[in-house]
Amino acid sequence: MKRIVESGKKSKKIFESVFGEAWVAEEFAEVLRGGKKALDGCMMEMGRILGEAIMNLDRQQVAGKDYDPEKGYAKWGWQKGSIYLGKQKVKVDHPRLRKHGEEQVLSSYARMKNPEEFSEELLLQAMRGISARKYRETITEMGKHFGVSPTSASNRLIEATARKLKELKERRLDKFDVFAIFLDTVHRGGEAFVVAMGVDVHGTKQCLGFWQGASENKDVARALFWDLENRGLKITQDVLFVTDGGGGIISMLKSRFGKELIHQRCTIHKDRNIQNHLPKRYRKEAHQRYRNALDLNDYSEAKSAMKDFEAWLRGINESAADSLLEAREEILTLHRLKVPHLLRKVLHSTNPIESLFSQVRHCEKNIKHYRSSKMSQRWLAAVMLHAEETFRTVKGFEDIKTVMDRIKSMRGPKENAELLQVA
Repeated sequence: MKRIVESGKKSKKIFESVFGEAWVAEEFAEVLRGGKKALDGCMMEMGRILGEAIMNLDRQQVAGKDYDPEKGYAKWGWQKGSIYLGKQKVKVDHPRLRKHGEEQVLSSYARMKNPEEFSEELLLQAMRGISARKYRETITEMGKHFGVSPTSASNRLIEATARKLKELKERRLDKFDVFAIFLDTVHRGGEAFVVAMGVDVHGTKQCLGFWQGASENKDVARALFWDLENRGLKITQDVLFVTDGGGGIISMLKSRFGKELIHQRCTIHKDRNIQNHLPKRYRKEAHQRYRNALDLNDYSEAKSAMKDFEAWLRGINESAADSLLEAREEILTLHRLKVPHLLRKVLHSTNPIESLFSQVRHCEKNIKHYRSSKMSQRWLAAVMLHAEETFRTVKGFEDIKTVMDRIKSMRGPKENAELLQVA
């Protein structure tokens, strides 16, 4: 029973992702009211959307992506028409095409107007493909049936992702008034991609860019910064950087900013790292002691609690204690800056950029092999820009301006500036 319920939930999500949540809710409600007749109507609507997609691909295959004077074709908008899905006639908006002023009928539209072409069997095959989340394969197979080559469908997909890569790589960052930058690495196809996500003074998150390398190292991180600054991003010593324990990124930051670096280490990664050093019977208590120290708002109190935690760790495992000591000041950076609790919950870990990577892995889970570096970059850019549309303003954004003013004021007197330095 559980398997059937999970399967039903999965199917609902698939339909929502293809046709829109509101449309699915409305259609499913109609199915419940009308039974098989309403279900047939739902199938016809999905078939109509598929048919229009195939005709649009057909027009691009014939005339090209843009108007080409040598071919003599001109795209001429859309017109109301009808096609047959199974034995039923369905209204569609079909794309128009002219050549030297004369109307050209698309072969796919002409064939779909034939009641025998888009058979019920072919329609059911298309629906099975969509329900199995094989969108690309479905469009390709249906397109082949109506004269649209698989290469044409594949080229449209390549062109779409190439546009996304160009958009991300060339997007200007002059107007992005950066407050914090999350830096982390996602591994795909045996390559490492160092990614930067920014938070501006208004609490808005944005994917800034990425740089590809064989591994996460200092040179790749430096190249990423060069790219961001080349596109106008102002990376100053007043920017807060949030990273995990990756040595390459941290090494680059320290070599660039030295003692002026404002760096918050991911508290979650450090917690896991400490626990990995300990026998299982001590892990729960270690986690609780660690979290209790971090939950304190005052820097001095939090630092004192961390010292007590370190002493407790030394009685169990010296390496675990050394691991904490190595990053103790960096995991308390937000405490030194007196960042309010709500904003600190956003900035204390790399969770925001890890959430982005989760979307990358989900959207690319069906890609078994990256045929080239360009393909890998195209897909990463497309998914990053897609994920960006779901970003929300960070919680506690109202306090960002106050924190930024505090950072600048603390850089004045020497005794205050030392609070920003990593011990």
